[in-house]
Amino acid sequence: METKPLQFFFHESFHVAINQLPIHQDTLWLRVLGKGQTQDQAILELETLPRGNPLRENLTELLTSWHVTIQFRENIDEDDRELLMRLSPVYLRWREETLEEGIQQGIQLGVQQTEQRIKQMIENFLNARFGSLDSELLAIIEPMSQLSPEELTSLLLNASREELLERFGK
Repeated sequence: METKPLQFFFHESFHVAINQLPIHQDTLWLRVLGKGQTQDQAILELETLPRGNPLRENLTELLTSWHVTIQFRENIDEDDRELLMRLSPVYLRWREETLEEGIQQGIQLGVQQTEQRIKQMIENFLNARFGSLDSELLAIIEPMSQLSPEELTSLLLNASREELLERFGK
């Protein structure tokens, strides 16, 4: 079966055969829309771009959206199946990176919430123990929150106000 080059018409007298474009980053946007070997080569080039590269991010978003759109079509023909196969590595990488990013954000949020709870617990304990919190006691909450749980518990239960201020005060 003879295949014709995929062409884009910009004007009556100007058209581009995607498979004849030079292999260069400036043509990657168009070549990734090509077919067959042209598209395969463009996808390989896309995968070699460094993470965070705007071209990589934008094209990955486009190709991932394209992959999902094709997956949900009711009547998928042979061309669509081939395209899904070509786009699958990009989609799977995007999905893996997105999941990893979400996990990292969740871990970071959990750490921030834990740190905030520890500071709140120290503040509550100091307030209950000493009746009120002045600027001196408020200033030692941050350095105290960096202690191990064992050391913090011992200090909160046993150290006097003066001992705490001497150790953590400026």
